[in-house]
Amino acid sequence: MSDIKLELQEVFRRVFDDDRLIVNDQTDADEIDGWDSIAHINLIIALEKQFGAKFSTSELAGLQSKGKNVGNLIALLEEKLR
Repeated sequence: MSDIKLELQEVFRRVFDDDRLIVNDQTDADEIDGWDSIAHINLIIALEKQFGAKFSTSELAGLQSKGKNVGNLIALLEEKLR
């Protein structure tokens, strides 16, 4: 697992208060208990702090589109960290 994925995993565990939570590229909000709009905001804030990245409004809107998943989030983070 890449460093980004390992760090992302830990952020998800903290935000959703579940030390056993495992996310992969295909994981989406429907699969994680408590992933609602407030949790999504908390997740984005935690990711911005963890990775030192800033997401634009359009990027955030795109992440909430139907069919988007953790893999899309990872790709966006990797792009921002280049």
